[in-house]
Amino acid sequence: MAEITASLVKELREITGAGMMECKKALTEAEADIEKAIDVLRTRGLAAAAKKAGRATNEGLIIALLSDDAKTAALVEVNCETDFVSRNEVFGGYAAKVAQAVLANDPADIDALKASTVDGETVEAILTEAIHTIGENIQIARFVRREAPGGVFSSYIHGGGRLGVLVQFAFSNAGTAAADGFKTLSKDIAMQVAASNPGAVTREGFTAEVIEHEMAIYKAKAAESGKPENIQEKIAEGNLRKFYQENTLVEQAFVKEPDKNVQAIIDGVSKAVGDTITVIGFDRFEVGRG
Repeated sequence: MAEITASLVKELREITGAGMMECKKALTEAEADIEKAIDVLRTRGLAAAAKKAGRATNEGLIIALLSDDAKTAALVEVNCETDFVSRNEVFGGYAAKVAQAVLANDPADIDALKASTVDGETVEAILTEAIHTIGENIQIARFVRREAPGGVFSSYIHGGGRLGVLVQFAFSNAGTAAADGFKTLSKDIAMQVAASNPGAVTREGFTAEVIEHEMAIYKAKAAESGKPENIQEKIAEGNLRKFYQENTLVEQAFVKEPDKNVQAIIDGVSKAVGDTITVIGFDRFEVGRG
C-alpha cells in the first residue's frame, strides 16, 4: 500500500473539508487512493461538506468575546457564502462556539484552533456540523486572542457583525475598571476605532517605511507648487501633521465631540476617576477585509 503522507491528508482535507483524523482513516481504508477516500467520506455523511468545500466564502460574521474579568479577549471572523446565512442565528451560534474555543484554548493558528475543543467537541467537528446543518461552505478566516494583565479590554460590534473591534486599556488602580466614567470611555473608544479606522494608537505606531512613503508623496506634491524648497518642506511637514491627526487614534477628532481629540477625552476621564488611562492597542476586523 502506498504511504499515507501528511501532504496527501492535507489534500483530502482541502477537497472535502473533513477533519484530519477522518481523512487519515479514509485514506487508510482506501489504501491511499484519494478518489476512493472521497467516496469513503461521502458514505460517512461528509458528502455535503465535500461538495461545498470549494465554494467562495465572501460573507460572514465577526464575534468579539471577553473573559468575565475582561482581561482576556478574542476577536474572530467566520465566513459563509451568503449574507442571508451570516444573519442567521444558527450560524451565529456556531461562530460563537469558535470564539469560545479561541478564548479558552489560545490556539497558535487556524489548524490548532480546529483541533481544539469546546463543550467536548473539536472545532473541526463543529464546522463540519455547521456545513451540514446550514448547507453552505463555512470557514474560519482569522482570529486574535489578547491578554491585558495590567488593564482590561472593551469590544464593539457594528452592522450586525460586519465589523468588530477590541481595544486594550491600561491603568494603575484596579477600581478604575468599574468606574462609570471608564466604562463609558472604553465603549466610546471602541466605537471610535470602528468609525474612524485609525492606523495606530500613537505616532510611534507607524513604521518608518509608512512615514517615508507619505513624506515622499507630500514632497512630490509640494514640488509641483513651484515654491522655494524651504516652503516646499514646510508644506510637506504640514501634510504629515494632518496625516497623523487623521490616522493616529489619540490625535483623531473625537466622534462625539469633534472639537476635542481622543487624547483630550482620555485625559478628562483619567482626571475624573483619579487614574492614568492609556490605550495600549486595538484590533479591528471587517468581514472580507482580512
